[in-house]
Amino acid sequence: MGRRLNKLTALLEMPEEVMTDKPKITVMGFEEVAIENYKNILEYDEIFIKVNTYIGVINISGIGLKLIQMNKDDIMVVR
Repeated sequence: MGRRLNKLTALLEMPEEVMTDKPKITVMGFEEVAIENYKNILEYDEIFIKVNTYIGVINISGIGLKLIQMNKDDIMVVR
């Protein structure tokens, strides 16, 4: 099944995270983090956010953290 998915992804020229549940993490400077393909938020505080994904847990630490965008597919954390 994995080979077929890889061939289909290459044929359609689609990013792998679109066809799978792998998270995509985008860091924009020291101010913003976007996480796509997450399951849920395990812990949320202004100094620590713990996000559960399909392949593991992502920990974000900082001061004054805020969730500014959250929907079923992605979240945006800013400082």
